[in-house]
Amino acid sequence: MLRSSETGTPDFALSFAGHAFVPHAAGALYWESERTLLVADLHLEKGAAYARRGQMLPPYDSRTTLRRLAQVIAHFDPACIVALGDSFHTSEVAEALGPEERSALAKLQRGRDWIWITGNHDPEIPTHLGGSVATELAVNGITLRHEPSPQSAEIAGHLHPIARVVRQGQAIRRKCFATDGNRLVMPAFGAYSGGLDVMGRAFAGLFDRESLAVWLMGKDRVYPFHGRALAG
Repeated sequence: MLRSSETGTPDFALSFAGHAFVPHAAGALYWESERTLLVADLHLEKGAAYARRGQMLPPYDSRTTLRRLAQVIAHFDPACIVALGDSFHTSEVAEALGPEERSALAKLQRGRDWIWITGNHDPEIPTHLGGSVATELAVNGITLRHEPSPQSAEIAGHLHPIARVVRQGQAIRRKCFATDGNRLVMPAFGAYSGGLDVMGRAFAGLFDRESLAVWLMGKDRVYPFHGRALAG
């Protein structure tokens, strides 16, 4: 169900499992009734993880990701933030998070509940980074976890969904939120994160294609499309 947002953002709200959510153009999802902000796949310190393997990337991804997250938090003012796994590119680089990034993270956590859901990249979250840690979380009939499962009424990350639509002869390929009403898969929030096409093999069997809807991330808002509008 599509309706105008009540938060003052140019985004729209969507209905999932009987609850209203606002998908934000930065790639976060705000659960209005729970005052909870969901983000997935921050992949903090991905640049540092690649550097350890000898592949040099500009080392600014964590600062960029945390700055974007701070803007979304300031917009919604959530009481709780849940990070749906792969918040760090590896558990090892999480241990070595720099002082500037630790300070920025601590500022975002101040006065709020913060829950880290563990992922395949970060099965362990250092306690000195604050917040609490869980493998998954059940909230008001919805399971929050990292990897999508056969379970219904879940919100997950992991697959970094991207969708491609063609409009007026031009193809547009963007990160997206994807749902068929049984599960919702979040886009990757991290600055260095890529993505997988929702029409590709990685999503085979995950969604009912007749019910699939995607919410493409634009510059300032999200754009909803039915699955029938997607290009393979």
